[in-house]
Amino acid sequence: MADYQAPLKDMSFLLHDVFDVSTLWPSLPHLADHVDPETADAILQECAKIAEQEIAPLSRNGDETGVSFNNGVVTTAPGYKEAFQTYVEGGWTALGGDVEYGGMGMPKMITALHEEMLCGADISFSLYPGLTAGAGLSIAKHATEELKERYLTRMYSGEWTGSMCLTESHAGTDLGMIRTKAIPQEDGSYKVTGEKIFITAGEHDLAENIVHLVLAKLPDAPAGPRGISLFLVPKILVNEDETLGEPNNVKCGSIEHKMGIHASATCVMNFDGATGYLVGELNKGLACMFTMMNFERIGVGIQGIGAGVRSYQNALEYAKDRLQSRGLSGVKSPEKPADSIMVHGDVRRMLLNMKASNEGSRALSTYISMKLDIATYGEGEEKTKADALVALMTPIAKAFFTDLGFESAVAGQQVFGGHGFIREWGQEQLVRDCRIAQIYEGTNGIQAMDLLARKVAGSKGELFSVFADEVKAYIAETTAQNMQEFIAPLSTALADLEALTQEVLVKAAANPEELGTAANDYLHVFGYTAMAYIWAIMAEKSFAKADQDEFYVSKIKTARYFFKRMLPRTQSLILAIQAGSDVLFDIEDELF
Repeated sequence: MADYQAPLKDMSFLLHDVFDVSTLWPSLPHLADHVDPETADAILQECAKIAEQEIAPLSRNGDETGVSFNNGVVTTAPGYKEAFQTYVEGGWTALGGDVEYGGMGMPKMITALHEEMLCGADISFSLYPGLTAGAGLSIAKHATEELKERYLTRMYSGEWTGSMCLTESHAGTDLGMIRTKAIPQEDGSYKVTGEKIFITAGEHDLAENIVHLVLAKLPDAPAGPRGISLFLVPKILVNEDETLGEPNNVKCGSIEHKMGIHASATCVMNFDGATGYLVGELNKGLACMFTMMNFERIGVGIQGIGAGVRSYQNALEYAKDRLQSRGLSGVKSPEKPADSIMVHGDVRRMLLNMKASNEGSRALSTYISMKLDIATYGEGEEKTKADALVALMTPIAKAFFTDLGFESAVAGQQVFGGHGFIREWGQEQLVRDCRIAQIYEGTNGIQAMDLLARKVAGSKGELFSVFADEVKAYIAETTAQNMQEFIAPLSTALADLEALTQEVLVKAAANPEELGTAANDYLHVFGYTAMAYIWAIMAEKSFAKADQDEFYVSKIKTARYFFKRMLPRTQSLILAIQAGSDVLFDIEDELF
């Protein structure tokens, strides 16, 4: 298995050439005070070191050993505690945090690239700081000043970690069905009772305290999702003098035995009259939790990118070294008993699919991160448009990137042939680890419905128009002759997506089942079209420097591959959508 190498050159290309942060960040007052391009480069370089040298070497043994459970105590795999401490000492847990409570206040454009490196190194490890960052975001946005001072500062310091407790055995996607109860107390706290399952980092030995964000209902709460409130429930209670006090009534009942991410503790958490504190307003907990969930959904999408990158690096090294047969057009390495498998068209197809998917996903992720930064720190019309695009693109980030990431993991395994099925090569671990990314934080089918039903149809096409207008403006202003091989198919893809969107909305007005049956394919048509937009921009920026570095030549040729071999996937997806919902619902349940 190849040693993980952080793709720093590509990340630098995106920040400096594609999105020009030297102009962007000074236009956003908060960011202008906290980050500049040189700082960003230094942060990413240091992150690459810890990802490559401290975290990546743990991945194989972490998968083999996993976490252990003994009478409520969870112990992480050997080396994880030490690596987490090194991570904390480097200040990484504060990277994106609110500066008023000890965070560094870095933009999402940086933290997203940081997250990708962690995921490429080891998805299991990345989940511990990832859940903490997400919980910290919800606390920073919705909690009282007292809770922020008491808990947020210690989470940013890395002394404490965080978790998100939503799911119950009978309530997954339909959170309105949760049974966990919260009883008000005279001192303003609540007693929280219930069981939560599938809780990532719910218990472990990496930090001295864990801050759980728990969804629960008061006894007199309205039915359904309108009656959900959010509570901060610490593993260990905190005294008035900020020291740790008595253990709270929170216990890990067991850990799950999973297909992958073995080194990540996935816990059943039991709350038995545990002391909790309200975050946000009563019965508005779902909105508060969605602050964290949307953060985590983008983060899960980045897990797909990290897995895809690691798979590509592994497969490329193997393909260059593996000698099998001769090229169809003639012998390429006569001094060797066979040519490398790089001479075979099908191997090159798989490698280029991975390369184009990874680089396109990273660029689109950085684009979404940029819009999130503008939505957070910008003003006026730009902020409004960015808000709309973030809402529209979040389900695409989660579902499209993880679908492509899993495709790349499997493709890498295929390049290895039989060795890809053998544990000692490590490639099969990637397939197992990244499979969960298509499932948790809202399955990809739910993400597709969120995109089509809530974002596109729910806004009557207004959110879609923000995206379409931006792409049209780019097409209109990009007149260079050498760009037409990209602009022409981008124009066609956008026109096809517009026509498809209108067709689905018209059909859905008469038959709402059209939304559910079209959603998954629609998300992928949208994803490939959005990726085509970003690949066109990358090609344009690369033409300007193609005579300076082969990196830019590779970028142009990879863009060409994407447009000729991957973007056409939209055509078969469109035909499937146009087939309609009748063919699904004409088959009675008993005939399945």
